[in-house]
Parts: sequence; structure tokens; C-alpha cells
Amino acid sequence: MMSGRDLVSRAAPLLACLGLLGLWEIAALVLSTDSFPTAWVAIRAIPSILGDKESLINILDSLRRMAIGFAVGVIVSIPLGLMMGRSRLVASFFNPLLMVTYPVPKAALMPIIMLWLGVGDLAKTLVIFLGVSLPVIYHSFQGAKAVEEKMLWSGAAGNILFNSLDMGQYDTVYAMIIIIGAMGIGLDAAFENLRGKLVKWSEPSFEIPLSFA
Repeated sequence: MMSGRDLVSRAAPLLACLGLLGLWEIAALVLSTDSFPTAWVAIRAIPSILGDKESLINILDSLRRMAIGFAVGVIVSIPLGLMMGRSRLVASFFNPLLMVTYPVPKAALMPIIMLWLGVGDLAKTLVIFLGVSLPVIYHSFQGAKAVEEKMLWSGAAGNILFNSLDMGQYDTVYAMIIIIGAMGIGLDAAFENLRGKLVKWSEPSFEIPLSFA
């Protein structure tokens, strides 16, 4: 039987979401502008978005780009970070590049990437790849440096959002924000659960079942 503290800890993400929705509702009522609908109006627009075939296709396209960018980022970044952690030569070559690019917000690179690659899928996937790869390289690098040698041996949907904004459909805009946020929380919880199963010796960063990394 769970104690009161455990129950509150598990319910913390839900309570935080409800609190955020409550603040959103109050702020929208106070400001009372067409460009900032209430949370309830935005939530009511979600079924119409999910019931529209074109909207679902756009959401699936976004998920496809996210999956490709994440997969390529992980495939490239983890081996590179591990090599940097175990080889001073590799680390001395890539470290300056990481020190220059890591602090730069990925959104700031968008104009340059769009000039180079246009506004198609490749540019969007590249931004996702950069957002994934740099933190993964860094943490793989730090993790590999911290592992002792004996342990090594023993271990052997964006189009809808902007179109709705242009047409003044602010309920759809905020509904898409809720959908994207829910997708992010779901993916975060899924990866945290997968991490707990694959890396059983690690400790979660928080007591709540989400990493919020």
C-alpha cells in the first residue's frame, strides 16, 4: 500500500498540469483577448483536430521527422561520445567543436540551415538531429570518462500550428500546443521507462516518473 508521500509524488505531474491549466484559464479570462483563448476552449478544439484527416497526416509527418532525427542522432552520438570518453585523441579533436556549438540555441541555427537546405523535411530533420545529438554526445562522453576500466570489462504536427496562427484560429493554435505537449510528456515517460529497464543500475533523476530532462 502506497504512503501519502508516494501518492503525492506520483500525482505531482498531473497536479502540475492541472495547476498550469488553471493559471492559463485565469490569465485568459483576465486578458480577454481573441489571440489568447481560455484553456477550456483550446481543449475543446482537440477532437476536431484529431478527427481531421489532413491534421492527422501533418501530425504523423512531424512524428516521422522526430523519429528519423532522434534515431540518426542516437546512432551517431552515442558511439562518438563513448569514443571521446575513451580516447584523448578523439576528444581533443571534437571537444572544441562541441564547446562552440553546444551553447548555441538550435532555433538560432534555423535561418542558416534554411538558407543551405531550404524549408523541406531535410532542414527540419537536421534541426532535430542537432537538438538530440549534442546533449547525447556530451553525456555519453562524460559517462564514458567516469566508467572505470574494470567496469568496461565486466559490462562487456508544425504546419497546422502556423497555418492556424495565420488565419487567426487561436483555439486551434493552443489546442496544437496541448497536443504537442502531451506527445512530449508521453515520449518522455516512455523513454524514462525504457531507460529504467535497460539501465537497471542507474538512479532516476527525480522521484516522479518523468525525467523532465
